[in-house]
Amino acid sequence: AAMPLPLAQVQELRDRLSDRFRPWSRSAQFWVRAVDIYGSYKVCQLRTGFVKDEEEREAMWEQQHEIGAQKMYSLCSELGGLFLKAAQILGKPDLAPTAWVKRLVTLCDKAPSTPIEVVRDVVEKQFCKSFDEIFDFFEVEPVGSASIAQVHRARLKSSKTDVAVKVQHPGAEQLMMVDIRNMQAFALFLQKYDINFDLFSATKEMEKQICYEFDFVREARAMERIREFLRVSNKKPPVMVPRVIPGMISREVLVMEFIQGTPIMNLSNEMSKRGIDPAGKLAAMAKQKILTDLTLAYGQMILKDGFFHADPHPGNILICNNTEVALLDYGQVKEMPEDLRLAYANLVIAMADDDLLRTKESLRVKRSVVPPFCK
Repeated sequence: AAMPLPLAQVQELRDRLSDRFRPWSRSAQFWVRAVDIYGSYKVCQLRTGFVKDEEEREAMWEQQHEIGAQKMYSLCSELGGLFLKAAQILGKPDLAPTAWVKRLVTLCDKAPSTPIEVVRDVVEKQFCKSFDEIFDFFEVEPVGSASIAQVHRARLKSSKTDVAVKVQHPGAEQLMMVDIRNMQAFALFLQKYDINFDLFSATKEMEKQICYEFDFVREARAMERIREFLRVSNKKPPVMVPRVIPGMISREVLVMEFIQGTPIMNLSNEMSKRGIDPAGKLAAMAKQKILTDLTLAYGQMILKDGFFHADPHPGNILICNNTEVALLDYGQVKEMPEDLRLAYANLVIAMADDDLLRTKESLRVKRSVVPPFCK
Protein backbone atom coordinates (compact mmCIF):
# COMPACT_ATOMS: atom_id res chain seq x y z
CA ALA A 1 0.00 0.00 0.00
CA ALA A 2 1.16 3.53 -0.79
CA MET A 3 2.42 5.48 2.18
CA PRO A 4 0.44 8.69 2.87
CA LEU A 5 2.33 11.93 2.35
CA PRO A 6 3.43 13.75 5.51
CA LEU A 7 1.14 16.67 6.46
CA ALA A 8 3.85 19.26 5.70
CA GLN A 9 4.28 17.90 2.14
CA VAL A 10 0.52 17.87 1.60
CA GLN A 11 0.33 21.51 2.72
CA GLU A 12 3.26 22.46 0.46
CA LEU A 13 1.63 20.73 -2.53
CA ARG A 14 -1.67 22.48 -1.81
CA ASP A 15 0.08 25.87 -1.59
CA ARG A 16 1.88 25.28 -4.89
CA LEU A 17 -1.35 24.35 -6.66
CA SER A 18 -3.09 27.35 -5.12
CA ASP A 19 -0.31 29.70 -6.30
CA ARG A 20 -0.41 28.19 -9.80
CA PHE A 21 -4.17 28.51 -10.26
CA ARG A 22 -4.67 31.76 -8.34
CA PRO A 23 -4.13 34.04 -11.37
CA TRP A 24 -6.72 32.06 -13.37
CA SER A 25 -9.22 32.16 -10.52
CA ARG A 26 -8.60 35.87 -10.03
CA SER A 27 -9.09 36.61 -13.74
CA ALA A 28 -12.36 34.67 -13.78
CA GLN A 29 -13.64 36.58 -10.74
CA PHE A 30 -12.74 39.91 -12.36
CA TRP A 31 -14.50 39.16 -15.64
CA VAL A 32 -17.67 37.85 -13.98
CA ARG A 33 -17.93 40.97 -11.83
CA ALA A 34 -16.89 43.45 -14.54
CA VAL A 35 -19.43 42.05 -17.02
CA ASP A 36 -22.11 42.19 -14.31
CA ILE A 37 -21.44 45.90 -13.63
CA TYR A 38 -21.19 46.75 -17.33
CA GLY A 39 -24.35 44.77 -18.14
CA SER A 40 -26.38 46.50 -15.43
CA TYR A 41 -25.47 49.90 -16.89
CA LYS A 42 -26.39 48.81 -20.42
CA VAL A 43 -29.78 47.56 -19.16
CA CYS A 44 -30.35 50.90 -17.40
CA GLN A 45 -29.38 52.74 -20.59
CA LEU A 46 -31.95 50.70 -22.51
CA ARG A 47 -34.69 51.25 -19.92
CA THR A 48 -34.17 55.02 -19.64
CA GLY A 49 -34.43 55.26 -23.43
CA PHE A 50 -38.15 54.54 -23.09
CA VAL A 51 -38.74 57.15 -20.35
CA LYS A 52 -39.67 60.66 -21.48
CA ASP A 53 -39.71 62.42 -18.10
CA GLU A 54 -36.23 63.85 -17.40
CA GLU A 55 -36.56 63.72 -13.59
CA GLU A 56 -37.62 60.08 -13.73
CA ARG A 57 -34.64 59.27 -15.96
CA GLU A 58 -32.28 61.01 -13.54
CA ALA A 59 -33.77 59.08 -10.61
CA MET A 60 -33.26 55.81 -12.51
CA TRP A 61 -29.62 56.68 -13.17
CA GLU A 62 -29.07 57.68 -9.53
CA GLN A 63 -30.42 54.30 -8.44
CA GLN A 64 -28.18 52.55 -10.98
CA HIS A 65 -25.12 54.47 -9.75
CA GLU A 66 -25.88 53.33 -6.18
CA ILE A 67 -26.11 49.70 -7.35
CA GLY A 68 -22.97 50.05 -9.50
CA ALA A 69 -21.06 51.67 -6.63
CA GLN A 70 -21.88 48.78 -4.29
CA LYS A 71 -20.83 46.20 -6.90
CA MET A 72 -17.61 48.08 -7.64
CA TYR A 73 -16.89 48.37 -3.91
CA SER A 74 -17.31 44.60 -3.55
CA LEU A 75 -15.03 43.91 -6.52
CA CYS A 76 -12.26 46.21 -5.24
CA SER A 77 -12.46 45.24 -1.56
CA GLU A 78 -12.69 41.47 -2.14
CA LEU A 79 -10.12 41.13 -4.94
CA GLY A 80 -7.83 43.82 -3.50
CA GLY A 81 -4.47 44.34 -5.22
CA LEU A 82 -4.60 46.63 -8.22
CA PHE A 83 -8.34 47.09 -7.82
CA LEU A 84 -7.79 48.96 -4.55
CA LYS A 85 -5.52 51.32 -6.46
CA ALA A 86 -8.18 51.65 -9.17
CA ALA A 87 -10.68 52.54 -6.43
CA GLN A 88 -8.39 55.36 -5.29
CA ILE A 89 -8.34 56.74 -8.84
CA LEU A 90 -12.07 56.30 -9.46
CA GLY A 91 -12.96 57.72 -6.04
CA LYS A 92 -12.50 61.29 -7.27
CA PRO A 93 -15.44 63.65 -8.02
CA ASP A 94 -14.13 64.54 -11.51
CA LEU A 95 -13.96 60.90 -12.64
CA ALA A 96 -16.96 59.03 -11.24
CA PRO A 97 -20.60 59.54 -10.16
CA THR A 98 -21.10 60.87 -6.62
CA ALA A 99 -22.39 57.49 -5.38
CA TRP A 100 -19.16 55.83 -6.56
CA VAL A 101 -16.97 58.51 -4.95
CA LYS A 102 -18.70 58.20 -1.56
CA ARG A 103 -18.39 54.41 -1.60
CA LEU A 104 -14.88 54.01 -3.01
CA VAL A 105 -13.18 56.71 -0.94
CA THR A 106 -13.69 54.50 2.13
CA LEU A 107 -11.31 51.89 0.64
CA CYS A 108 -8.14 53.89 1.43
CA ASP A 109 -5.85 51.75 3.64
CA LYS A 110 -8.35 48.85 3.63
CA ALA A 111 -6.20 46.17 2.00
CA PRO A 112 -5.78 42.83 3.82
CA SER A 113 -2.61 42.86 5.92
CA THR A 114 0.28 40.42 5.65
CA PRO A 115 0.77 38.25 8.80
CA ILE A 116 3.50 39.44 11.17
CA GLU A 117 5.51 36.21 10.68
CA VAL A 118 5.79 36.96 6.95
CA VAL A 119 6.63 40.62 7.65
CA ARG A 120 9.48 39.51 9.94
CA ASP A 121 10.78 37.19 7.23
CA VAL A 122 10.75 39.94 4.57
CA VAL A 123 12.53 42.45 6.85
CA GLU A 124 15.20 39.97 7.95
CA LYS A 125 15.93 38.86 4.38
CA GLN A 126 16.16 42.46 3.12
CA PHE A 127 18.46 43.71 5.90
CA CYS A 128 20.33 40.43 6.63
CA LYS A 129 19.75 40.87 10.36
CA SER A 130 17.39 39.36 12.89
CA PHE A 131 14.29 41.31 13.87
CA ASP A 132 15.52 41.72 17.45
CA GLU A 133 18.84 43.17 16.26
CA ILE A 134 17.00 45.92 14.38
CA PHE A 135 14.05 46.94 16.56
CA ASP A 136 13.40 47.76 20.21
CA PHE A 137 9.71 47.23 19.54
CA PHE A 138 7.57 46.58 16.48
CA GLU A 139 3.77 46.92 16.58
CA VAL A 140 2.10 43.75 15.30
CA GLU A 141 -0.95 45.55 13.92
CA PRO A 142 -0.13 47.73 10.90
CA VAL A 143 -0.99 51.44 11.02
CA GLY A 144 -2.34 51.03 7.50
CA SER A 145 -2.36 48.46 4.71
CA ALA A 146 -2.66 49.34 1.03
CA SER A 147 -2.46 47.41 -2.23
CA ILE A 148 1.35 47.25 -2.41
CA ALA A 149 2.57 47.45 1.18
CA GLN A 150 1.64 47.92 4.80
CA VAL A 151 3.13 50.25 7.41
CA HIS A 152 4.05 49.36 11.00
CA ARG A 153 5.05 51.65 13.84
CA ALA A 154 8.35 50.64 15.42
CA ARG A 155 11.48 51.88 17.17
CA LEU A 156 15.04 51.15 16.09
CA LYS A 157 17.66 49.92 18.55
CA SER A 158 19.81 52.96 17.75
CA SER A 159 17.03 55.55 18.18
CA LYS A 160 14.74 57.07 20.79
CA THR A 161 12.10 58.13 18.28
CA ASP A 162 9.47 56.04 16.51
CA VAL A 163 9.76 55.09 12.86
CA ALA A 164 7.36 53.91 10.18
CA VAL A 165 8.36 50.62 8.53
CA LYS A 166 6.87 50.10 5.07
CA VAL A 167 6.93 46.44 4.00
CA GLN A 168 5.83 45.04 0.63
CA HIS A 169 3.20 42.31 0.45
CA PRO A 170 4.98 39.21 -0.94
CA GLY A 171 3.58 38.18 -4.33
CA ALA A 172 1.68 41.45 -4.80
CA GLU A 173 3.70 42.49 -7.87
CA GLN A 174 2.92 39.29 -9.81
CA LEU A 175 -0.80 39.48 -9.00
CA MET A 176 -0.94 43.14 -10.02
CA MET A 177 0.49 42.29 -13.42
CA VAL A 178 -2.36 39.76 -13.87
CA ASP A 179 -4.86 42.44 -12.82
CA ILE A 180 -3.46 45.08 -15.18
CA ARG A 181 -3.65 42.70 -18.18
CA ASN A 182 -7.32 42.06 -17.41
CA MET A 183 -8.01 45.77 -17.03
CA GLN A 184 -6.25 46.53 -20.32
CA ALA A 185 -8.33 43.90 -22.14
CA PHE A 186 -11.53 45.35 -20.65
CA ALA A 187 -10.41 48.88 -21.60
CA LEU A 188 -9.89 47.80 -25.23
CA PHE A 189 -13.37 46.21 -25.25
CA LEU A 190 -14.98 49.41 -23.93
CA GLN A 191 -13.08 51.57 -26.43
CA LYS A 192 -14.11 49.40 -29.35
CA TYR A 193 -17.79 48.99 -28.53
CA ASP A 194 -18.94 51.71 -26.16
CA ILE A 195 -16.89 54.78 -25.28
CA ASN A 196 -14.97 57.41 -27.19
CA PHE A 197 -12.08 57.72 -24.75
CA ASP A 198 -8.54 56.30 -24.71
CA LEU A 199 -8.82 54.14 -21.60
CA PHE A 200 -6.10 51.76 -22.79
CA SER A 201 -3.38 54.45 -22.67
CA ALA A 202 -4.46 55.28 -19.12
CA THR A 203 -4.03 51.63 -18.11
CA LYS A 204 -0.59 51.51 -19.80
CA GLU A 205 0.50 54.56 -17.79
CA MET A 206 -0.89 52.86 -14.69
CA GLU A 207 1.19 49.76 -15.46
CA LYS A 208 4.35 51.85 -15.72
CA GLN A 209 3.66 53.61 -12.42
CA ILE A 210 2.91 50.34 -10.63
CA CYS A 211 6.29 48.91 -11.68
CA TYR A 212 7.94 52.00 -10.14
CA GLU A 213 5.97 51.63 -6.90
CA PHE A 214 7.55 48.26 -6.13
CA ASP A 215 11.02 49.85 -5.92
CA PHE A 216 11.34 51.41 -2.46
CA VAL A 217 14.91 52.59 -3.18
CA ARG A 218 13.49 54.78 -5.93
CA GLU A 219 10.72 55.96 -3.59
CA ALA A 220 13.26 56.92 -0.91
CA ARG A 221 15.23 59.01 -3.43
CA ALA A 222 12.03 60.76 -4.55
CA MET A 223 10.97 61.46 -0.96
CA GLU A 224 14.33 62.97 -0.06
CA ARG A 225 14.44 65.07 -3.22
CA ILE A 226 11.00 66.59 -2.57
CA ARG A 227 11.71 67.04 1.15
CA GLU A 228 14.96 68.89 0.45
CA PHE A 229 13.42 71.01 -2.33
CA LEU A 230 10.54 72.19 -0.11
CA ARG A 231 12.97 72.85 2.76
CA VAL A 232 15.29 75.13 0.76
CA SER A 233 12.40 76.87 -1.05
CA ASN A 234 10.60 78.04 2.11
CA LYS A 235 11.34 79.41 5.58
CA LYS A 236 8.90 76.75 6.73
CA PRO A 237 7.87 73.99 4.27
CA PRO A 238 4.11 74.10 3.50
CA VAL A 239 3.84 70.32 4.03
CA MET A 240 5.81 67.80 6.07
CA VAL A 241 7.62 65.02 4.20
CA PRO A 242 8.86 62.00 6.20
CA ARG A 243 12.64 61.76 6.62
CA VAL A 244 14.18 58.55 5.30
CA ILE A 245 16.33 56.68 7.85
CA PRO A 246 19.82 56.23 6.30
CA GLY A 247 20.93 52.63 5.88
CA MET A 248 17.37 51.32 6.32
CA ILE A 249 16.33 51.23 2.67
CA SER A 250 15.88 48.23 0.38
CA ARG A 251 13.70 47.39 -2.61
CA GLU A 252 11.02 45.81 -0.40
CA VAL A 253 11.39 47.58 2.97
CA LEU A 254 11.60 51.31 3.68
CA VAL A 255 12.10 52.80 7.15
CA MET A 256 11.24 56.46 7.67
CA GLU A 257 10.30 59.01 10.30
CA PHE A 258 6.91 58.29 11.90
CA ILE A 259 4.47 61.20 11.62
CA GLN A 260 1.48 61.22 13.96
CA GLY A 261 -1.67 62.72 12.49
CA THR A 262 -5.30 62.42 11.46
CA PRO A 263 -6.15 61.23 7.91
CA ILE A 264 -7.77 64.16 6.11
CA MET A 265 -10.95 62.15 5.46
CA ASN A 266 -11.41 61.82 9.25
CA LEU A 267 -10.83 65.51 9.96
CA SER A 268 -14.49 66.42 10.53
CA ASN A 269 -14.91 63.57 13.03
CA GLU A 270 -11.75 64.64 14.86
CA MET A 271 -13.03 68.22 15.05
CA SER A 272 -16.34 67.03 16.51
CA LYS A 273 -14.47 65.01 19.17
CA ARG A 274 -12.62 68.18 20.19
CA GLY A 275 -15.84 70.18 20.44
CA ILE A 276 -15.30 72.09 17.20
CA ASP A 277 -18.24 72.49 14.82
CA PRO A 278 -17.04 71.04 11.46
CA ALA A 279 -19.32 73.52 9.69
CA GLY A 280 -18.31 76.49 11.86
CA LYS A 281 -16.03 79.46 11.30
CA LEU A 282 -13.02 78.00 13.13
CA ALA A 283 -13.22 74.80 11.07
CA ALA A 284 -13.54 76.82 7.86
CA MET A 285 -10.35 78.74 8.71
CA ALA A 286 -8.48 75.50 9.45
CA LYS A 287 -9.65 73.91 6.19
CA GLN A 288 -8.63 77.04 4.26
CA LYS A 289 -5.11 76.88 5.72
CA ILE A 290 -4.83 73.18 4.86
CA LEU A 291 -5.95 73.86 1.28
CA THR A 292 -3.55 76.81 0.98
CA ASP A 293 -0.60 74.72 2.21
CA LEU A 294 -1.37 71.86 -0.19
CA THR A 295 -1.83 74.27 -3.10
CA LEU A 296 1.45 76.03 -2.32
CA ALA A 297 3.33 72.73 -2.02
CA TYR A 298 1.99 71.40 -5.31
CA GLY A 299 2.47 74.74 -7.04
CA GLN A 300 6.13 74.76 -6.03
CA MET A 301 6.71 71.10 -6.87
CA ILE A 302 5.07 71.29 -10.31
CA LEU A 303 5.87 74.81 -11.50
CA LYS A 304 9.22 75.46 -9.83
CA ASP A 305 10.94 72.07 -9.65
CA GLY A 306 8.97 70.02 -12.20
CA PHE A 307 9.17 66.98 -9.90
CA PHE A 308 6.10 66.18 -7.83
CA HIS A 309 4.15 63.73 -5.67
CA ALA A 310 1.55 62.25 -8.03
CA ASP A 311 -0.77 60.33 -5.71
CA PRO A 312 -2.55 62.83 -3.42
CA HIS A 313 -5.55 60.66 -2.52
CA PRO A 314 -7.07 61.17 0.99
CA GLY A 315 -5.19 58.23 2.52
CA ASN A 316 -1.87 59.96 1.77
CA ILE A 317 -2.68 63.26 3.49
CA LEU A 318 -2.39 63.60 7.28
CA ILE A 319 -3.33 66.60 9.40
CA CYS A 320 -0.94 67.08 12.32
CA ASN A 321 -0.83 69.57 15.22
CA ASN A 322 -4.25 70.98 14.33
CA THR A 323 -3.56 72.33 10.80
CA GLU A 324 -0.10 71.17 9.68
CA VAL A 325 -0.17 68.92 6.62
CA ALA A 326 1.94 65.81 6.03
CA LEU A 327 2.18 64.26 2.57
CA LEU A 328 2.87 60.51 2.57
CA ASP A 329 3.73 57.75 0.04
CA TYR A 330 6.12 58.76 -2.74
CA GLY A 331 5.78 55.62 -4.83
CA GLN A 332 4.15 57.66 -7.57
CA VAL A 333 6.10 60.73 -8.66
CA LYS A 334 6.36 62.53 -11.99
CA GLU A 335 9.14 64.54 -13.55
CA MET A 336 8.23 67.12 -16.19
CA PRO A 337 10.61 68.13 -18.98
CA GLU A 338 11.84 71.70 -18.59
CA ASP A 339 9.97 73.11 -21.60
CA LEU A 340 6.67 71.69 -20.37
CA ARG A 341 7.28 73.01 -16.84
CA LEU A 342 7.91 76.50 -18.21
CA ALA A 343 4.83 76.28 -20.45
CA TYR A 344 2.64 75.41 -17.45
CA ALA A 345 4.22 78.17 -15.35
CA ASN A 346 3.61 80.76 -18.08
CA LEU A 347 0.02 79.53 -18.47
CA VAL A 348 -0.70 79.95 -14.75
CA ILE A 349 0.82 83.46 -14.68
CA ALA A 350 -1.13 84.49 -17.79
CA MET A 351 -4.40 83.22 -16.30
CA ALA A 352 -3.68 84.98 -12.99
CA ASP A 353 -3.10 88.24 -14.91
CA ASP A 354 -6.31 87.73 -16.96
CA ASP A 355 -4.12 88.04 -20.06
CA LEU A 356 -6.10 86.23 -22.76
CA LEU A 357 -3.44 86.62 -25.46
CA ARG A 358 -0.66 85.14 -23.30
CA THR A 359 -3.01 82.39 -22.13
CA LYS A 360 -3.69 81.35 -25.73
CA GLU A 361 0.02 81.49 -26.54
CA SER A 362 0.90 79.38 -23.48
CA LEU A 363 -1.72 76.79 -24.43
CA ARG A 364 -0.33 76.66 -27.97
CA VAL A 365 3.20 76.12 -26.67
CA LYS A 366 2.02 73.50 -24.15
CA ARG A 367 0.20 71.54 -26.87
CA SER A 368 3.35 71.47 -28.98
CA VAL A 369 5.33 69.84 -26.17
CA VAL A 370 5.12 66.05 -26.05
CA PRO A 371 5.48 65.18 -22.33
CA PRO A 372 7.60 62.05 -21.84
CA PHE A 373 6.09 61.33 -18.40
CA CYS A 374 7.67 59.94 -16.27
CA LYS A 375 11.32 59.24 -15.62
